[in-house]
Amino acid sequence: MVRKPVADRIIDAIEWLAATFVGLVAANIFIAVLLRKFFSTSIPDSYDFGRQLLGILIFWGIAATSYRGGHITVDLLWTNASPRLKRFIDVFATLVLLLVVIVQTVMLFDKVRSTYLDHVLTFDLNLPTWPLAAVAWAGDACAVVLIAIRAWRLVFNPEALHDERAEARVQE
Repeated sequence: MVRKPVADRIIDAIEWLAATFVGLVAANIFIAVLLRKFFSTSIPDSYDFGRQLLGILIFWGIAATSYRGGHITVDLLWTNASPRLKRFIDVFATLVLLLVVIVQTVMLFDKVRSTYLDHVLTFDLNLPTWPLAAVAWAGDACAVVLIAIRAWRLVFNPEALHDERAEARVQE
């Protein structure tokens, strides 16, 4: 049995976590609607948890899609470029994305810190919201790690990247 490199196992774990948060958001919405419709009751803090889980989902989703290149792209220039220019565009775009997500991660940490210091609580149960904000920040920090791995591989080992676009063309 061939073991995956550590970076690939980290990537897989982050993608599974992102998928888990999708399931949690869907379950929260489904159960809240079901309870409201048929039993005239609700989950305490369902709205607060849903809002926080959606934020978590977004930041962990950024982590999952950034490495694979599965986010929305405009490939008009890229598809008509030479292989060397394609690689330059990929490296440049990944480095810009890395810079943006690093700044975003620093700012989100500041938001987690201020939420903690301000003792922001949920409406019904008065639970602190900073732990959920910290989970969202962790997803953003994972995005930085994955984008850095992608940038490293684009520059030094482009064959190691999982190319979604090439696989899609082969399957057509």
